[in-house]
Amino acid sequence: MEMFSIGVRLIFPFSSVDCRKGEPFCGLPGQCEEDFERTGRLFQEQEKREKMSEKKDSVLEPDFAKCGGLVTTIAQDAETGKVLMLAYMNEESYRETLATGRAVYFSRSRQKLWRKGEESGNVQLVREIFIDCDRDAILLKVEQIGKAACHEGYESCFFRKITPEGVEIVGERVFDPQEVYKK
Repeated sequence: MEMFSIGVRLIFPFSSVDCRKGEPFCGLPGQCEEDFERTGRLFQEQEKREKMSEKKDSVLEPDFAKCGGLVTTIAQDAETGKVLMLAYMNEESYRETLATGRAVYFSRSRQKLWRKGEESGNVQLVREIFIDCDRDAILLKVEQIGKAACHEGYESCFFRKITPEGVEIVGERVFDPQEVYKK
């Protein structure tokens, strides 16, 4: 659904007939005054709701206590929509992510903050953050800097596809992890 910057189209998408008289809505002032005035009122009401929502949403955050201190976090490419990886955030990593705009996770195996790309250079710049309805999962829409999100050298950690014949590798390895991590 496309949103436009004129008339009621600021608020929501429409069909080609928007006027209560059944005429096509052109979105220009003075063309259908009755609908245009109604649109202005709708827009003012929407602005009020958004301001109230912003106040509520500014204090809404993941429920870390509910999940033993860790919240499942999905990183998704902001441009393509491809799921890149699944990780975990604790409150400290979440706050650092908010403050820096770079994805910071909590490594369960190392029991410390994991600043994505600190070793590989494959940094994730956070473009949007979403919290699910139960506040126990986070979705980060990121710009992946570098070619891979996966520590095994693939663009996505989800490079294995399960088929009736077995496991199929569907991604291409873009770097050698032994060379990058030198472990």
